[in-house]
Amino acid sequence: CTGSESELLDCGHIGIGNHNCGHFEDASVRCTRTEVSPAPSFSRFDFSPSPSPIVSACSHGDIQLVDGSTSLEGRVEICIDGTYGTVCDDFWDDNDAEVVCRQTGYLDGMALSFAFFGEGTGPIWLDNVFCTGCSLESQLLDCSHIGIGIHNCRHSEDASVNCGPFSPLFIW
Repeated sequence: CTGSESELLDCGHIGIGNHNCGHFEDASVRCTRTEVSPAPSFSRFDFSPSPSPIVSACSHGDIQLVDGSTSLEGRVEICIDGTYGTVCDDFWDDNDAEVVCRQTGYLDGMALSFAFFGEGTGPIWLDNVFCTGCSLESQLLDCSHIGIGIHNCRHSEDASVNCGPFSPLFIW
């Protein structure tokens, strides 16, 4: 984009749905308003139905970090059968977080519990996740768990992560 486009689809691209990317490369923005713009004026009204949004189903095992203040953190959501759901924090530790962070393209991971980034909605897909943190675990589904969709949790127990690298903490 050059910055003069009125919407993202006006920017150059290789075509809708054409890509060579993984979800760890998803783009994000944070917008701020520095001044109040005047309300838009409309010269014509179009009452035709809006086109259906393009919905891209997630792939089995994909991870997204939701509701963090940066792309390095958030509630862990995993895709199962085309639907994102949460992960319960029972036995959730830094080894689990490290696998999630590695899967999303980051280094290191710190586990956060008790819906640190807010409660999710929808299914709770995983519980009692146990990762060793070894490099053979390239995705969260490589770790042991009690079974997809089997849990004894509420969304108040949704697992979260903060990905790094982290600096050592020194206490003087």
